[in-house]
Amino acid sequence: MKRAVLTLCAAAFAATTVGTAADAQSDYPSKPVRMIVDSAPGSATDVTARVIADRLSAIVKQPVVVNNHPGAGGSIAARLASQADPDGYTIYLGAASVFMALAGAPGVAPNLPVTLPRDFMPIGFVTQIPMFIAASPKAGIKSMPQLIERAKAAPGKLSYATTGRGRITHLTMEMVQMRAGIQLQMVPYTGGPSAALADLIEGRVDLVLDGYSSLAPGLKGGKLVPLANASTKRLPEFPDMPTVSETIPDFFAGGWNALLAPLGTPEAITRKLSEDLRTALSDKGVQAKLAATGAYVDPMTPEELTAFINEQQKSWKPVLEKVAKEAAAAGVKGGAAAKGKK
Repeated sequence: MKRAVLTLCAAAFAATTVGTAADAQSDYPSKPVRMIVDSAPGSATDVTARVIADRLSAIVKQPVVVNNHPGAGGSIAARLASQADPDGYTIYLGAASVFMALAGAPGVAPNLPVTLPRDFMPIGFVTQIPMFIAASPKAGIKSMPQLIERAKAAPGKLSYATTGRGRITHLTMEMVQMRAGIQLQMVPYTGGPSAALADLIEGRVDLVLDGYSSLAPGLKGGKLVPLANASTKRLPEFPDMPTVSETIPDFFAGGWNALLAPLGTPEAITRKLSEDLRTALSDKGVQAKLAATGAYVDPMTPEELTAFINEQQKSWKPVLEKVAKEAAAAGVKGGAAAKGKK
């Protein structure tokens, strides 16, 4: 009799618990949602996050608040997001570089790369950000062919500004060097291209690579010379700018952002977030705001996002192995480097 009563009580408790969890999910979200971003305010990823967060806030009828946690090549933000309660009230906008970095490699942030589904629950793809290569006016370089010609004539002399070792800007320029058979000097800036602009204008650094939003002030003001974009085709907004692939066949590299949730987040919540994200990305106003920064939407289901990330990690593996080997040989330890000069 006692066992029967205990069984009934346990069953009643389980039913209540399931019902409470179901009610919590159906009521989601009932309070503000935090979106963790691994970049500083004003960066390309931050701008994207704020555009998306603003539209999502209207869709879910709760504030979606952007929290910036830059540093350590993205590992600080990734760690904070992964350790958050898996209740749907913390989501994570990860940049491409946190999926590309080699875990434990010298010179690359620790605790990376992020892989799916090991580290996070996929929500959806947000934007692709084509990379733009530009030169200092004092470098005297007007095109990609000329850049390659100069670099081959003087290996290691031309320098380029990047947002840090292991970031997508660094990795993309490493791919350029591998594919073109050239050698450039990396100059990392923790503050991003804006911190390097003065050095570029004065000619202390020759080249820079980043998304359009970061380079727009310099490009529009004539302080930087546009060379090419690393997308698969010329962009409608920049029809006169060649692609890197016009010089280096089949070349493609770009930044991108994906929205993730901590492991253990209920699938019902991640599915709802995925649907809400797709709705936000379909908004013409959102698309226009992002296109103005050089970012282009590309909605994906959670399954498509996982497949995309796995494919990207495979294609970038040779570049990552080269970066790790060179960093180890140089005795570089983990973390993004501080600002340096030529």
